[in-house]
Amino acid sequence: MKKTGLSVAFALVFLLNTFSQPSSRSDNRIQPWSKNPRFWQYNGKPVMLLGASSDDNLFQWPAAMLVPHLDSMKAIGANYVRNTMSDRVDRGIEIYPYKRLENGKYDLNQWNDEYWQRFAFFLEETKKRDIIVQIEVWDRFDHSREHWLPHPYNPANNVNYSYEASGFSPAYPDHPGQNKQPFFFTTPAQRNNQVLLPFQQRFVEKMLSYSLKYNHVLYCMDNETSGEEAWAVYWAGFIKEKADKSGTKVYLTEMWDNWNLTSEHHRRTFDHPERFAFCDISQNNQQKGQVHWDNFQWVREYIAASPRPLNTVKTYGADGGSHGSTKDALERWWRHVIGGVASARFHRPTSGLGLSELSAASVKAARAVEKLAKFWELQPGNDLLTDRQDNEAYLTCQPGEAYIVFFTNGGEVGLDLSKTKGNFRLKWMNIREGEWKTESRISGGRVIPLEPPGSLEWLAVLIKE
Repeated sequence: MKKTGLSVAFALVFLLNTFSQPSSRSDNRIQPWSKNPRFWQYNGKPVMLLGASSDDNLFQWPAAMLVPHLDSMKAIGANYVRNTMSDRVDRGIEIYPYKRLENGKYDLNQWNDEYWQRFAFFLEETKKRDIIVQIEVWDRFDHSREHWLPHPYNPANNVNYSYEASGFSPAYPDHPGQNKQPFFFTTPAQRNNQVLLPFQQRFVEKMLSYSLKYNHVLYCMDNETSGEEAWAVYWAGFIKEKADKSGTKVYLTEMWDNWNLTSEHHRRTFDHPERFAFCDISQNNQQKGQVHWDNFQWVREYIAASPRPLNTVKTYGADGGSHGSTKDALERWWRHVIGGVASARFHRPTSGLGLSELSAASVKAARAVEKLAKFWELQPGNDLLTDRQDNEAYLTCQPGEAYIVFFTNGGEVGLDLSKTKGNFRLKWMNIREGEWKTESRISGGRVIPLEPPGSLEWLAVLIKE
């Protein structure tokens, strides 16, 4: 791939990162909130992470694309992005991290500076806007099917090793979920591939040389992996060791591909809070309806003895996509927000809504609700809903003070306030518009009937006066 010229913006950020380091005081770092570790805190204050962005690897975007996108996110209250360190050439703008020689092959011992300058620029620009970055270090899709053929790690494309020495094959035509790629078996507890592993280590060290300078970064080992536990354990330990040596605290997780959160695969993270300080449960977003909610609530209960943030860095669903409809996306995102996640982000098109009119409306709606009731002070409470059908409505509340009911498609339920005296303001939010619609005053001490003013998705918000 031919190297392009650097923009002035990239060059300036490269110099900035060379001669200065952003503040990374431990109390300002993104970390589980000290008062309720199911949620995050940043700059010493609790924060709900909400996101809607239109790509997985925004750091690859040129400045002219990236900056307006981040500004649009900031304008609606979005403060959370997913960033795979991926180099799949999907849009024609992506570049590889390694230097391409005159003979057309790559040298894995030399860097493509522009790749890393883009990464530095991305970290700086998200930091300016207080947008939390969740990095995924490895992405299995980079190394299979059509993406493997031109990749620098393919022995046909580099000057560093052969197929025989590396254990690679010329092609991996199967879906990467089959886990046949030797790239993901290199660690000492696996195949101990000492030809390839040093290059992988060097890549992660280079990434950390930038990211450890910042206090707004979280780390996930993989994108929806079906790999061995030993792979995740090794890289979590590797990153933690490098961070410890630099005097930096990091918070790590792994994202398993299994769509059933109750499976043994996910217990690799749930059962190890000493290793994984939070859990990414994005693959729950392959589920729908009541099962989607029930499986998430099972996880909350399962980790109750060691509560941690539960992140959903990608919410699937978009009309015309392959992982559910637009309505599925809105329902999934809101069920998780109401159900107690620490983060929720809409996945990129075509499998998600990205940063779009509908996703922006949901983020704005959530921020409007947050002004009345803080999500980190609420807890799921469907037991207070009466005459409820499966997937009809979901409740989160601060008993006696605030109640938020999410309706998936109109309907009518009762809210049991029989043990709560006093008056409440009842406000209705149209989720697809992100705007308040009606407001009234009601009294507690009874079961309150709630019926949205229309069909599709609504929020009823009751706040004690």
